[in-house]
Amino acid sequence: MLTLVRTYVKFVDGMNRFIGRIAMLLIFVMMAILMYSVISKNFFEPSLMTLEIAQFTMVAYFLLGGPYSMQMGDHVRMDLLYGGWSDMTKAAVDSVMVIFLFVYLGVLLYGALGSTAYSLGFFGSNPFEFWGDFFGGFLTGGPAGAAEHIGFLERTPTAWRPYMWPIKSIMTIGIFLMLLQAIAVWFRDIAKLRGVEL
Repeated sequence: MLTLVRTYVKFVDGMNRFIGRIAMLLIFVMMAILMYSVISKNFFEPSLMTLEIAQFTMVAYFLLGGPYSMQMGDHVRMDLLYGGWSDMTKAAVDSVMVIFLFVYLGVLLYGALGSTAYSLGFFGSNPFEFWGDFFGGFLTGGPAGAAEHIGFLERTPTAWRPYMWPIKSIMTIGIFLMLLQAIAVWFRDIAKLRGVEL
């Protein structure tokens, strides 16, 4: 069992480290987009899409970089009491408090799956029904089989009107990766309490 947990933690940490380090570069992409926005507004014809592209880039930066930030322990904490505790006390409190994070991320993931399904044209009440049909269609008929389950694609109500499914897909992936990382951190805290280093 310990080998399976150690493999899980190592795999999730490696995956989120790789994705997080790539996501860190998105801050430079966002800076370039905003720089282009300033230049185009002052010297050329203003662009309609720069603000939304910058917002979408920031969402991707935040959600894909969050699991890596959790892995590194860089999330903001209230250190009023926590900072003075021993490592064992921190691990004990974290191993209990992370259960609330699991519930929160589970609710967020369910909402993200529903929101992404809606952006792909599903207007029912059970997003798992849509995703089962979507991935079942992909397995049997490839991209064309999956496309049969896509309906009216959601767009933003702005002048540029980009499709919403790409950013909502990134949102769903980011929340799922955060849940996987929270489980890995929980395993690490439990192992620390048992005197085992992961």
